[in-house]
Amino acid sequence: MPEIDLPARGGCRCGALRFEVTAPPFATAACHCRGCQKMTGGAYSLTVMIPAEGFAVLEGEAIPGGMKGASRHMHCAACLSWVFTRPEGADFLVNVRTPMLDTPPAAPPFVETFLVEAMPFARIGSPHGFDRFPEEADFPRLIEGYRAARG
Repeated sequence: MPEIDLPARGGCRCGALRFEVTAPPFATAACHCRGCQKMTGGAYSLTVMIPAEGFAVLEGEAIPGGMKGASRHMHCAACLSWVFTRPEGADFLVNVRTPMLDTPPAAPPFVETFLVEAMPFARIGSPHGFDRFPEEADFPRLIEGYRAARG
């Protein structure tokens, strides 16, 4: 069973920024790094990893926020909600904040990252966990495993 029905739509808290996903996700993840904790005000951030060609902003303006570094954390210009990220060195990928989807996936994240910084009570128990980020060589295995597990 697919994790999200395509095309999928979503948007920011105020509704000014709307986007569409037209390609199946590579995987889903929870990041436990301190940066994500501080940007979300929670124990982790949730991500649906989308091929870049399958993501489009339909309405509104996305502006950089957070650290405004090489990984572009994009926020709604109107309400400043963190909507998606374009990770440094991964032009093929857009990380959509899972809660921003109109219908978020029900399954728990497939991957957990930065477990070394995780709040002990917030571990999800995903099938794959990494102390930091996965190495580039890990991604083909993770993507194939996610596709097999989710259909």
